[in-house]
Amino acid sequence: MSDLQIGGLLIGALVALVLLGVHIAIALITVAFGGIWLIRQDPEMAMRLFYMASYNGVADYIFATIPLFVLMGLLVSVGGVGKDTFEVAEALLRRVRGGLGVATVAANTVFAAVTGVSIASAAVFTRVAVPEMVRHGYRTTFATGTVAGSSVLGMMIPPSLLMIIYGVLAEQSIGKLFIAGVIPGFLLALAFVAMIVFMATVLPGKVFDLDRLAELQRRQVEQPRLGAAAMAGKLVPIVLLVLLVLGGLYTGFFTPTEAGGIGAFGALLVAAARRRLGAANLWKVLHETGSVSVGILVLLVAASFYSRMLSVAGVPMAIAELVRDAGLGPYGFLLLYVAIVLFLGMILDSSSILLIMTPIAAPIAQQLGFDLIHFGVITVLAVEIGLLTPPFGISIFTVKSTLNDPRVSVESIFAGAMPFVGAMLLVLLLVALVPALSLALVR
Repeated sequence: MSDLQIGGLLIGALVALVLLGVHIAIALITVAFGGIWLIRQDPEMAMRLFYMASYNGVADYIFATIPLFVLMGLLVSVGGVGKDTFEVAEALLRRVRGGLGVATVAANTVFAAVTGVSIASAAVFTRVAVPEMVRHGYRTTFATGTVAGSSVLGMMIPPSLLMIIYGVLAEQSIGKLFIAGVIPGFLLALAFVAMIVFMATVLPGKVFDLDRLAELQRRQVEQPRLGAAAMAGKLVPIVLLVLLVLGGLYTGFFTPTEAGGIGAFGALLVAAARRRLGAANLWKVLHETGSVSVGILVLLVAASFYSRMLSVAGVPMAIAELVRDAGLGPYGFLLLYVAIVLFLGMILDSSSILLIMTPIAAPIAQQLGFDLIHFGVITVLAVEIGLLTPPFGISIFTVKSTLNDPRVSVESIFAGAMPFVGAMLLVLLLVALVPALSLALVR
């Protein structure tokens, strides 16, 4: 059996282990160790490569971005910034058709610019936006679908943990990836807004509980309005954080690691100023930061080891030759790659897909002439769609568990999120065909 055949079997074994419930890090290390042993008939070489992957996997300065941005996102969440952002967006957009849905997307867009974690966005806005939307006559299916759908903005608008993971695996600049995600991220938000306004205007029965809405209009309940001073007070902290982090990155004044540190410190000041950071909350934030960060770093060590095994087996080079010989061309390969990622999104979580696919696909994409920054944006967009597709859909399950309402089924939340999947596919196609959308700010 050739090295390439062994490599192909090992990739299949990895997917099988993950589907059987083996932790992705353990599956990656097991397959990589076994693969190098089989290919080179040398267990000592496998152990040496594992040692090198373990050391190099966490020694780089850039890895500090992970705990720093996780800490910033959790502090912002504890500080109540998400709730304040939604209240301001609601006040500004109450006259727009489907205004509360648009407000949820707008608030999530701003919130994403300081968190980078879709799950945090889904949890915060499930508590804040869903009850408010239902109270104003929106269908629960639409309200939960809107929260789940707009939560994926956290993985595209910088800072983004998926961008960091891709950058490490593909050996690309984290700062450039962050900047490359700005235009596609806001384009995605605009697509969501257009889709909501269209549905509210043309298909109101899909958005509103029409009987409940008619009753509310008969009662003519006037909602209290936020004054300009109150709006400014609620918006100033998050606007300053966004300007601090993204402004520093875009101007090159901060490295991504420094931006994470400055952002985390700013979020700490906001939470402390609002008296939301008692001993219990502080311990919870630090504990969760450690848990999330260590989990991601272990995954990156495992993925680095797996990538070395693929190189030893010659898998990326062989697949690139097959693609060229098949006459698929760059965009034929890209179409096949996106289809595989979308399929994996139905059965695996986002990090697992990146860890499995990036070491294989990035070298091939580079050989076919793709800019790996542009390819990274396409990859993250495709992976994001998996957050909303059954049966895995982790954002859907986050909304379900946070809402904790037996009357709201997982199936109804999936149904509410499907229009957002359609909008994401459209933006994915646009970004793939027009590289300037992701590269304009980088150059």
